[in-house]
Amino acid sequence: MTVLHNSRINERLIRTVGNAIALAGRGNRLCVVNYHRILAGPDPMLESEPDVATFRWQMALLARCFNVLPLSAALAALDAGKLPPRALSITFDDGYRSVHDLALPVLREFGLPATVFVTSGHIGDRDMWNDCIIEAVQHLPAGQLDLRHLDMGSYSLHTLDARKATLAELTESSKYLPPTARLALVDSLSAMVGEGAGAHGLMLTAEMILNLDRHGIEIGAHTVSHPILTSLNDDEARREIVAGKEQLEAMLGKPVRLFAYPNGKAGKDFDARHAAMAREAGFVAAFTTEPGPITKHGNRYALARSRPWDQTPLMFGLRLLRWLAA
Repeated sequence: MTVLHNSRINERLIRTVGNAIALAGRGNRLCVVNYHRILAGPDPMLESEPDVATFRWQMALLARCFNVLPLSAALAALDAGKLPPRALSITFDDGYRSVHDLALPVLREFGLPATVFVTSGHIGDRDMWNDCIIEAVQHLPAGQLDLRHLDMGSYSLHTLDARKATLAELTESSKYLPPTARLALVDSLSAMVGEGAGAHGLMLTAEMILNLDRHGIEIGAHTVSHPILTSLNDDEARREIVAGKEQLEAMLGKPVRLFAYPNGKAGKDFDARHAAMAREAGFVAAFTTEPGPITKHGNRYALARSRPWDQTPLMFGLRLLRWLAA
């Protein structure tokens, strides 16, 4: 009873503070939260990804404390100056099938809309390069991971903490490798792991994407192969942006109007050239991974959006309010 009472007090606090933020001259603002995978259970190698139980309490809090809107509708209300206080939208990046299998039932339970930014070249059984790295670091035997033949040094797999550190270092450094070098790394790791180890088929199928669309989940674009756009020449970057949109539109039979930059750090992962490409491709908005509020006068092709990580409902809610008030 005390836990339930405290929960209700915390929810009232979040709503009250959110309303006060709007009344204090920070109304007509939108907060956008971002997810990737949803896990069936906790995984020590993927601590930044919520399991379905964590995701469920987060969605319950959003349903009770925020005004959750479809992203396109929220942007239209923003332009009209009619966003309610505590306005929020939910997004997912990359196109993992756990969005369909695990997140969709929770979203439907609470009546929440969402947008999924799909990497079109990984639809089906084509796992993303970062998941191939995760698989290798999870399943290779204890010892040293020797990648000196790729000019990438040697990494420890002796303990869980060492594996976490190795995974973080390899993932971050691989983001900025040229595509051919990144493919060589993935191929080398896959050969070390061998056939049959680890999970495969992590990405949405075409049928799942159509089912998400049927349930009112908006589909946005996220390039074809999830490159760091600044690592490509302009023609390659434009093809990634335009083809990703066209491939999804052919599947859905309707326009795809929203875009999210891979990795999403402004000035590092994309720049003004890529914002112009997104606009020219026909997108009405494009999203970063920078925290903060979306306001009417902000750059529509560099919109704020970030991943929440707090472990308790109160701190989770207060962080979203802090983004709205920033």
